[in-house]
Amino acid sequence: MKSFEHVYRLHRLLKTARYPVPFARVMDELECSRATARRVLAYTRDVLGAPIETTRDPRGYRYTDAAYELPGFWFSAEELQSLLTLQQLLATFQPGLLDEALAPMRARIDQILKSQGLSADNAGRIRLLRLAARAPGQHFATVAAAVLQRRCLRIRYEARSNARISEREISPQRLVHYRDNWYLDAWCHRADGLRTFALDCIRGAELLDDPARDIDEACLDRELGGSYGIFAGAPTATAVLRFAPARARWVAAEQWHPQQQGVWRADGSYELSVPYHRDDELILDILRYGPEVEVMAPAVLRDAVAERLERAAARYRKPGA
Repeated sequence: MKSFEHVYRLHRLLKTARYPVPFARVMDELECSRATARRVLAYTRDVLGAPIETTRDPRGYRYTDAAYELPGFWFSAEELQSLLTLQQLLATFQPGLLDEALAPMRARIDQILKSQGLSADNAGRIRLLRLAARAPGQHFATVAAAVLQRRCLRIRYEARSNARISEREISPQRLVHYRDNWYLDAWCHRADGLRTFALDCIRGAELLDDPARDIDEACLDRELGGSYGIFAGAPTATAVLRFAPARARWVAAEQWHPQQQGVWRADGSYELSVPYHRDDELILDILRYGPEVEVMAPAVLRDAVAERLERAAARYRKPGA
């Protein structure tokens, strides 16, 4: 662990503690040895000037000034990861798209990272590999403005399944970055319901003066995030997937859905239950595991996966075999 992370953790521990913190708890929080914990305490007190006092009854450490803050910028590993992720995410927009608006944000993130000893070159050593990412399209700025200004949009939308273009008036709710692609959750006034639109399929976008209809966050999560995948809808079934022991440990550490349930079986396999509505995306993810996963339920999903596998195998059979 980097020294600034040790300092950050110690600072947060002493800031939030109501009573003096025992040395053993300092070691546990910093996840370090006794010698390292003593060095961090001494550095924070003597070099950074933190008002750390050693108490005798009860024995421990505390701040004598509750308003004290560390000088400069200090971040946990999770916060640094978020900054680096945001920095690289901003870099994925095609040249010209929001350049002027995003330039100050990029500069500010660079400044914060530099304060932690991370130059632009060093930050680039953390790679975010994007798989099957699509450009967000030329209407990202208009859509984002509608979301933030809470105004209606008129869009021309091309359905990817059949290439038909429809015109809709929508009340945008939130932008979603999912699996390296951008989507818009919105209330569609034509369909009179919530829908999710892929930004790269929006062929035209006009910002309207009408105020957007606001949908409660809990309703959005229930209707659009209740089941598996981006084009989800309220769940209507639960997929039960059994992963072979060779793959079980990896899958057990993954989150397929916030409401998933997992059970280890006596033979070392792992059974994962995931709520879903549309099975398109779920089937594609199941097929990634090939023979190391079996769909146990429901029967309609099991049959659909089996049929896909049979069609795939047929492509590799020799004629007449």
